[in-house]
Amino acid sequence: RIVLKQRKQQTGKQQYETINRAGEYVEVAEGDCRLLVNLTDYIDAGLFLDHRPVRMRIQKMAQGKRFLNLFCYTGSATVHAIKGGAKNSLSVDMSATYLSWARKNFALNGYSDSLHKLEQTDCLEFLRHHGATHNGKYDLIFLDPPTFSNSKRMLGIMDVQRDHVWMIKQAMGLLAEGGTLIFSTNYRQFELDEKVTMYNQVVDISEKTLDRDFARNKKIHLCYEIKHKPWN
Repeated sequence: RIVLKQRKQQTGKQQYETINRAGEYVEVAEGDCRLLVNLTDYIDAGLFLDHRPVRMRIQKMAQGKRFLNLFCYTGSATVHAIKGGAKNSLSVDMSATYLSWARKNFALNGYSDSLHKLEQTDCLEFLRHHGATHNGKYDLIFLDPPTFSNSKRMLGIMDVQRDHVWMIKQAMGLLAEGGTLIFSTNYRQFELDEKVTMYNQVVDISEKTLDRDFARNKKIHLCYEIKHKPWN
């Protein structure tokens, strides 16, 4: 059984359109997590394969942690965090479709959204309003913004190269002392601004988060672990 899609540049509203309405979900296994993919209705299937090692890493780090998943998509990283023993979690995305999908992924693994909340909001607005007021609320944060977004529900246009310093700064305000922010991007020309390394403890874990499926092109994503600099 084969599903064929053609990749092409999207313009205007095309990038957000549903391409089918079959509503057929296929259950897949990733480690000891169960996740749903939809191979026909959308451009993306609901599970970014290049982030599989990142999700497994999050699962190993999550024991007893308060987890925040920004731009959470279908909540797969949160499922791994919960499986790894996260104390509680908040997953934020602007799309009601993706959050409904995340809720299905939670239910498939026997989780409810009582301890593990889902919030529909613009992640940039979330960072703008919570960065100062929720200081140190989370022990583990996953920040995986799109390269570019001009969604009509988002205030302004987001560009990951231009905006990553501000996003990381705001996210670090939410991160507890001793906590870890995992920042990832699929922008192939991305360059981490020196301001990020100046004010934080940064480790490039890109090589450790690429598996053999993507060995032929290591530019599939860049990934960093960011911590607060210890007090001298």
